Amino acid sequence: MQTPALKKHYTETVIPALMKKFGYANPHQVPSVKKIVLNSGFSATDDKNHILYVNQEIGKIAGQRPVTTKAKLSISNFKLREGQPIGVKVTLRGRAMYEFLNRLIQVALPCIRDFRGVPAKLDGQGNYTLGVSDHSIFPEVSSDGTTATIGMDICINTSASNDEEGRELLALFGMPFRKSTSEVEAEEAAAAAQA
Repeated sequence: MQTPALKKHYTETVIPALMKKFGYANPHQVPSVKKIVLNSGFSATDDKNHILYVNQEIGKIAGQRPVTTKAKLSISNFKLREGQPIGVKVTLRGRAMYEFLNRLIQVALPCIRDFRGVPAKLDGQGNYTLGVSDHSIFPEVSSDGTTATIGMDICINTSASNDEEGRELLALFGMPFRKSTSEVEAEEAAAAAQA
């Protein structure tokens, strides 16, 4: 079986670049992507067709059958009963993880209308979460306009110990992070100084 392109890119390009930037002595110290979790929640419903639809669509996107998540306790204000389905999730590791990350970066994110990059904020421990409001950006699903759109969270779990290492790892994979206003101003000032 052939190695995924992003895994090959990681071993040939990302590891040497991170070793040089952060001064790692050993390639095993270099952070890596451990898993990707796709999570889609929906309001508490007994509509089996909607639950099945969300399950199928997330399954198409991930290439793996999702698990239905259920409510752990009853909350009367939300009309929620214990054991009622409230979402689906998929955990991707290994080959499927690298293939999904490649599709996300190369195909899905550029399909977002008026796309200017994704937020560059990580969780403090090197993990990144991205919210997607419309699942039709993925080429695996048909966007005929008659079906409901599904939102989801994509959590990229890395072995990085801090945000700087995690952000650099994802940037080297090609994640199109949005530039902060200070970075944009610095680039404009540098361009004006050269002109």
